[in-house]
Amino acid sequence: MITDYSGEEIYRGDLVAYAARQGNRVRMTDAIVDKVTARLVDGRLRGMLRVRPTGVESGFSKRRSLRKEWISSEHVRLIIPDVSSGE
Repeated sequence: MITDYSGEEIYRGDLVAYAARQGNRVRMTDAIVDKVTARLVDGRLRGMLRVRPTGVESGFSKRRSLRKEWISSEHVRLIIPDVSSGE
């Protein structure tokens, strides 16, 4: 079971928000969870998410691509569970 920082369980298809770096700046980004897994990092099991950004994010410069990326679930917040079921 992988959870966000408040303890809410995260599953494939959930809409989440996370902090993404852009140069020296950080912006908040919304994304759909594509895959949920755990990896051993420095001797500790860490929750990892492969997410697909939606394009909705803070900041004044647009993201160059909406490619999928791996992020740690450590600083992720669940927004809407199972948002992709309606697609």
